[in-house]
Amino acid sequence: MQELDKPAFIDLQVDSSNIMQFGLTMNLTNERDSIWCGGRFNFTVKVPTEYPYKAPVVHCDTPVYHPNIDTDGNVCLNILRADWKPVLDIGNVIMGLIFLFLEPNPKDPLNHEAAAEFRENPNRFKQNVSSSLRGGTVGGVRYPRII
Repeated sequence: MQELDKPAFIDLQVDSSNIMQFGLTMNLTNERDSIWCGGRFNFTVKVPTEYPYKAPVVHCDTPVYHPNIDTDGNVCLNILRADWKPVLDIGNVIMGLIFLFLEPNPKDPLNHEAAAEFRENPNRFKQNVSSSLRGGTVGGVRYPRII
C-alpha cells in the first residue's frame, strides 16, 4: 500500500492489523476538472480473500449525486465487476474511482435519474451536483453539506 502511485488528493487510511479493509478519501477541493470540485468523498474498500482473482468491494460512505453511485453508496465501475482481471490492483481501482469523478458514465448507471439528467440536460445535472454538494435536496434525496 505504501508503494502505490496515487495523486496527492487521495489519502488512504490503513490499519496495519487489517489491511484487507481500508478507507480511501478523495479530496477534490482543488480539482477544477471535476464537476464535484470542492467535495471530499470517503470510501471503504474491502479486499476479498480471493484477491487478486476477485475484485475488491468499494462503498462510497459520503452521499453523492452521481450517475455511477447510488443513494446507498454502491459504486458502478466496470473493473469492479465483469472487467476485473487478476493483473489489476488497488492502484487501478483508485484510478477508476478518480475517473468516475472526471468522466462519469451515464450509459452504465446505478443512479438512473442522475444518469438521465446527465444525458438529457447536462446544465441541469451540473446544477444538481452543485446543489447536492451544498446540502440541497435533489430528486427527493437530501444530501449533507460537504463544501
